[in-house]
Amino acid sequence: MIRVEDLVKKFEDFVAVDTINLDVGEGEVLALLGPNGAGKTTTVRMLTSVLKPTSGKAYVAGFDVESDPKAVRSSVGVLTESHGLYHRMKAEEYLAFFGQLYGMDQDRLTKRIAAILEKFALVRFSQRRVGEYSKGMRQKLALARAMLHDPKVLLLDEPTSAMDPESARLVRNMIRDLRSEERTVLICTHNLAEAEELADRIAIIREGIIIENGTSTTLREKLLGSPKFEIQFIGNANGILPPDFPGFRDFALNENKVTYVCDDPVSVNPAMVRYMMDAGLDILRVQEVRQSLEEVYLEAVANHGGRDE
Repeated sequence: MIRVEDLVKKFEDFVAVDTINLDVGEGEVLALLGPNGAGKTTTVRMLTSVLKPTSGKAYVAGFDVESDPKAVRSSVGVLTESHGLYHRMKAEEYLAFFGQLYGMDQDRLTKRIAAILEKFALVRFSQRRVGEYSKGMRQKLALARAMLHDPKVLLLDEPTSAMDPESARLVRNMIRDLRSEERTVLICTHNLAEAEELADRIAIIREGIIIENGTSTTLREKLLGSPKFEIQFIGNANGILPPDFPGFRDFALNENKVTYVCDDPVSVNPAMVRYMMDAGLDILRVQEVRQSLEEVYLEAVANHGGRDE
């Protein structure tokens, strides 16, 4: 649904996007992560045929962003950082206006507006002027507008920013539902927990370059190495020494738990439990210490370096 081939965008001598390649399949959610100024917004603007690429090719829903911009715009729903809401309009008027711009017939538009206001819990505010909405309500209305014409592809820039936890959960659930409807979603976000929760794959962009691309699991393995484990026990383990197991390292004792890294958990973890039980310790819990996506992201950025390091 989204295919990007050696895409470049220059503004005079400044390279905003530098030869990126991406593929996002039907029903897939891709999170595009990167610091401010990394090229995320410029990439989205090219994918919506707002900006013309300097070189390379991009296709959205099968349409070329340069040669068929009208078809591209009809196939995508876009949530931008600046929503462009018309504050003097009421929500129903606002959605009706954009539905007409999309060429939706009146019967379909009326039904779609009713359904989407219900979906976003905005029905009781539909006759209130948008200027009276809270930040979170405006965010929901902007997302409703992006989804109004039932697009195949959604490009979302910080979809839950300014939302209270309940509204943010509603939007995340909707994004999850879109995957089951075979919609394609590209999310630009600084919320790493949200990216990990929603995305099938994660691409990290810095200085216009895709520096990493993969699932959160594969990126963890690549950037952070072998898994880390924790054993909690009852009692005191002062004086316990690290065992000499192959591929076992970074042993640390902290009050009633030990942590370590190992290359082969299948053989090391049972041996480690036996070792501690032989030392007279009662085991309470053995678990993997899940390293956060933030650690993956920071490691990727640190490995890349760059002009703004």
